[in-house]
Parts: sequence; C-alpha cells; structure tokens
Amino acid sequence: MEIRLRIVGIGFGIASLVLLGRLFYWQVLQGHSLALQAKAQQISTHQLVARRGDILAQDETWLAASVDSWLLYAELPKLEQSPGEIARALAPLTYTKPIEKEVIRYEGRDVTLDDPDEEVKEATESETLAEESDDLIRAEELRLVDLISRNELVWVALKKRMSNDEKLQIEALGIIGLGFEQEEGRQYPEGTVAAQVLGFVGKDEDGYDVGYFGLEGEYELTLSGRPGFIERESDAIGKPLLFGSTREVAPAGGINLVTHIDKVFQLTIEQKLREGIAKYGAKSGNIIVMDPKTGGILAMTSWPNYDPRYYFEYTDENFKNPAISDAFEPGSIFKPIIMASGLDAGVVEPNTVCDVCDRPYQVDKYFIRTWNNEYHAGSTMVDVIKHSDNVGMAFVGSKLGSDKLYDYLEKFGFGKLTDIDLQGEVTPVLREKGSWNIVDLATTSFGQGIAVTPLQIIRAIAAIANDGVLMQPQVVDKLTAGDWESDIPPVEVHRVISADAASKMTGMMVTAVKDGEAKWTVPKGYSIAGKTGTAQIPVAGHYDDEKTIASFVGFAPANDPKFVMLVTLQEPKSSPWASETAAPLWFSIALDVFPYLGIFPN
Repeated sequence: MEIRLRIVGIGFGIASLVLLGRLFYWQVLQGHSLALQAKAQQISTHQLVARRGDILAQDETWLAASVDSWLLYAELPKLEQSPGEIARALAPLTYTKPIEKEVIRYEGRDVTLDDPDEEVKEATESETLAEESDDLIRAEELRLVDLISRNELVWVALKKRMSNDEKLQIEALGIIGLGFEQEEGRQYPEGTVAAQVLGFVGKDEDGYDVGYFGLEGEYELTLSGRPGFIERESDAIGKPLLFGSTREVAPAGGINLVTHIDKVFQLTIEQKLREGIAKYGAKSGNIIVMDPKTGGILAMTSWPNYDPRYYFEYTDENFKNPAISDAFEPGSIFKPIIMASGLDAGVVEPNTVCDVCDRPYQVDKYFIRTWNNEYHAGSTMVDVIKHSDNVGMAFVGSKLGSDKLYDYLEKFGFGKLTDIDLQGEVTPVLREKGSWNIVDLATTSFGQGIAVTPLQIIRAIAAIANDGVLMQPQVVDKLTAGDWESDIPPVEVHRVISADAASKMTGMMVTAVKDGEAKWTVPKGYSIAGKTGTAQIPVAGHYDDEKTIASFVGFAPANDPKFVMLVTLQEPKSSPWASETAAPLWFSIALDVFPYLGIFPN
C-alpha cells in the first residue's frame, strides 16, 4: 500500500512539473506571440493608402498625377443573371484596348514608325483595329465567365483601375451583385511623352503600388508617402463591435516633384524625333536638352518608347532609357572634348599647325585616314575641327599623351555615373590608366575605341558651354507639398578646363557650324556652336561598312547658351552621314524653339 501511494505521489509530482513547464512555456516563452495572435483575432486592421505625389513640368502642369480609380468586383451569391449574360454586357467596357501604331504625317502622307517607308492605308488600318478589338472583347468575355463561374468563391475582383466614366457606364447596366471599391490610379495626361523619363507605377509581389524606372522608381519613397491604418475591435468573424475601441492613423500623402522639364521643348522634340525617324529611316533615336548653367534636363526623349498607362503591354526593353542606359562609340562629336583638353593643357592653340595632316597617319601597323580621304596640308586646329579631321585629332592626342588624356576624360566625367536622378543609369568603364597603347590613344582622340552614354556626352559639351565648369545633371528642380516647398539646388561638380580654353573651343565649334559639312542646313543669322558625328558601329571585332550612328551636339546662343542639345539617330537609311540626318534635325528643332526662348537672329 505504501509503495502504491509513493508511486501515485511520484506520478502527481511528475505531472505537476510537466504542467508547470507547459504553463511556463505558454505564459512566458510564447506569451508575446500568443498575445499577438489573440490581438489579431480581436482586432481587424484596414490599411489606408497614401495619395501618391504628382510629377509636374517646369510650369507645374501635370506629367504624372494620381487620380481616383475603381476596382470592379462581383459578389457571386447575389448575381441574378447568368455568367454569360454578365460577361457579354461587361466585356466591351472592361477589355484592354489595342495599342495603335504610332503614325505621323510626313510629306503629305501618313506613315507608321514601325516601317517609315510604308504608307498607312487608312481604311485597312481602321478595319484591322476593329478586328483586333473584336478578338480582345471575345477573349475578355471568356475571362469574365471563368471568374464569375467559380462557385467556391463569394467575392471576386473583375477589373482594376477603372475610370469614373467606366464606372458610370457599368452602373448604368444595372447588374445586381456588382460593386466598386475605390483605389488610387496613376494617370499620364500626355500619354507616351517623356515615358522613359517618368517610368510607371505597377504592382509589387504583395499587390501594392510601386514605382518602376525613371522618376517613379528613383523617387519611390518620396512619391509614395506613408500609408495609414484603422484598427477596430471585432468579433470572431471579423465584424467590428458596436462599442469596441477604434484607433486610426491617417496616411501622409506623397511629395510632388517639380521638374526642369519644359513642356514646349519636350513636345517639340517628341514630334521632331518621330518625323526624323520617318524621314531618315532610322532604327531608333534619342534627344537630350540640358541647361548648361544648372545641369537641369529641359527635355529628353527616345524612340521606340511606350505608354506608361499600359505598361503591361510592353517588354522590359521598352522601359530602358537609352539616353542614360545605352553605350555607343561617339565618333566626331567627341572631338571638341579632346581638342578642349589640348587647349587647356597648352599643347595646342587654335592656330597651331598640324604637320601630319597632308597624308594618312601611320600608328603602329595601322593607317588613320580622314572620313572622305581628303587631306589638308598646313591645317590649323580650327581647320581640324571644321573638317572633322581624324588625322589632326590623332595629332592632338599625341601632343597630350595617354596619361594626360586619361586625366581629362575622368575630369569630364567619363567612366563613371553622372548621378542623374533617374533610375537605370549605367556607365561604360575606361581602360585602366597606364594600359593605353599608341593605337588606343590615337583612336580615342577622334571618338573610336571608347564607349560613352548620350548623357555623358552632352554633360561634357555642356561644360564647354558653361565656361569650363561641369554640372551634375538633374531632372527634379524642387519638392512640394501644399504650401511647403524645398528647392534642389544645382550641383557644381568641378572645373574641367579654364574659361579661356572653353571660349577658344566655343569659337572653333562656331566655325565648324558655319563652314563645316552641315553648313547647308544652318539657319542664317544665329550664333550656334556645334559638331557633327558619324560613328561606325562595331560588330564582332570590326566596324560595319554601312551602319552608322549619326549625331549632332551643339548649344545656342554660342556666347550665352540657353540650352545644349544632342540628337542621335541609330542606323539612318537615307544617308549614313550626320550632316544629312542628325544635323538638319537639330537645326529644325532649334528654329522652332528659338522664338520661344527669346533667341533671334543677329
């Protein structure tokens, strides 16, 4: 009997220890976690979305804006009509419209940018779009029928980001069981204008709005603001208690971005680039306009582009901004940078005579030739720039030497990011200092064998226009929210060359415009400094004999520049030469904006 009592006592003791251990585990070790679970069951939380900040042009008109948007949903048990009937009624209002081909008017005919040589047949085009729309509506009907027929669900989302007009049209159908939930939408009033600069707003993996690419991506935290929430005590099924406690934290709206983008300039270059693509049969192109004194980006566009309102219809390749993400060999638009370096270093002057410009110039086992195989004995440095003489530039490079040339390239900003406030910038790297041979030195002097981005080129030329001072490019000028605003001041990087060297280089570029290969297209009476560039495209270890990149970079007025502009056309078909493609396009844009900027002929 005594043994039994002892066994029972030991059993109770062990049971008590186990019980105490479990209580310690639940109340102490797991206490915090269980408290959170209990709170989650007792408290229902609803997130309040913060209104996204707007992106504005220089005149504070909208480039991107947040607007009221609606989520269309169906409460399946309440639907009184069949899935097929509902789908047929909704599909014409909820299907995604086909993206029309970009068509421009050129020389009295409509042409498509997909094929600039093909004239658009108006009737055929409209019939094609109608057929495509019919197919999309039928596909939308099938999608809606599938969603509405899911008997295992009670609530199902049918279409996101519907406009107020679309909401009213659907409500007019009187379909019982449909409803709308308010959400925030993103609108781009100018459509495709500056698309690669702006970026777009899409969804992340959790379904929240997030900015991607361009300004939307770079300023995501600034634009998105801080979300709020409402916490309420609720019952077991999540229904708020009538007299339960409520806690609300209001959302803080995002900050607006006021950019340097000048809408007149932006819309002009958008239209002119499309006309240029069609006229010259180019594969692609881009244009950048910068204020050389502040580094502000006044306009920037590329083609092909995309419509940020329908970003989901495009591939990642369309989202990339070639002006900051594509590298190319610049060709002759690089020559003013090398010549300016030679002037600043004191190894040449404008009247320095090239003593090797009367023939092809041998470097190692290679011969450097002029672009047209014409040679000019006794050429001065002014003549070298005017004639775009490769031999003369190799002469300047030899005077500088590879180490000094490398130092100037670094000072001009090549081989590193410009730190522009856009998402997606890349930079090619320079060959390591000390590893350059005489061939590298010679070819780099006239813009071959070195890779740069369009933004790096225009910033370097802008330094010449800005008396030798390099500025950091910036798109956003200031931040605003209600009555509050904060300016983003210009950032001066450093002085690259002396004001004297910049002035001499500007004069040489003015001569190149007046007397160079593109002089036939120069508007009379204006003081413009510029340079053409026709760069061959490297392919598999050699240069393509037919395909080129045609560019023109320049600033005006030359003595007090209000803008610097770079025009680049990829593989123009009408002519490989920049003097017959990129230069006329540059001057055509300039003539349109000169009166707007208060620039008049002498």
